Amino acid sequence: MRSPGSPPDSPSALIARVAQGDRDAFGRFYDALAPLAFGLIRRLLPDRESAADVLQEVFWEIWREAPRYDPRRGSPEAWVIVRARARAIDQLRAGRRKDRVFAPMPEGLESGGPSPESPPEVAAERVQVNAALSQLPEAQRRVIELAFFEGLSHSEIAARLGEPLGTVKSRMRLGMERLRSALQGEKPRT
Repeated sequence: MRSPGSPPDSPSALIARVAQGDRDAFGRFYDALAPLAFGLIRRLLPDRESAADVLQEVFWEIWREAPRYDPRRGSPEAWVIVRARARAIDQLRAGRRKDRVFAPMPEGLESGGPSPESPPEVAAERVQVNAALSQLPEAQRRVIELAFFEGLSHSEIAARLGEPLGTVKSRMRLGMERLRSALQGEKPRT
């Protein structure tokens, strides 16, 4: 797997040895490429601890996947960078989804109805939002609920529903327009 003429400590030579289970080669590969990967991850994830976790995940994946590395598809450096970027973006998305799904709910909304301590305005808003949602066609209501209550992206909604991405985006746009009109007391467009 090592290209002819490559030095024994080159990333190409090291990844070939890692593919055979050589732990020493893996340590050298890590020492050579971890700073490059960590720099990229830190640009995407400013939190040092999260970035370190992603770096560890990337190199664990490399250890497992080294036998599948194909030098015809790119250099070992490119392979590491692509994996590091993908894992960092996954972490960013997971954090955003977690923030959307687990963001603290306004008082009175978490139980499905107003609590005795909640201000009357919150209870009234809850009733108004539920009424507006119930006026939407089922398909539009479903994509809005998946996006806002389950934190799914348009692509994830399309996959879950087995619908084309463009259809999901259209339903979302139309549903949001109708919802906005209903909440503002306007007559919905048809």
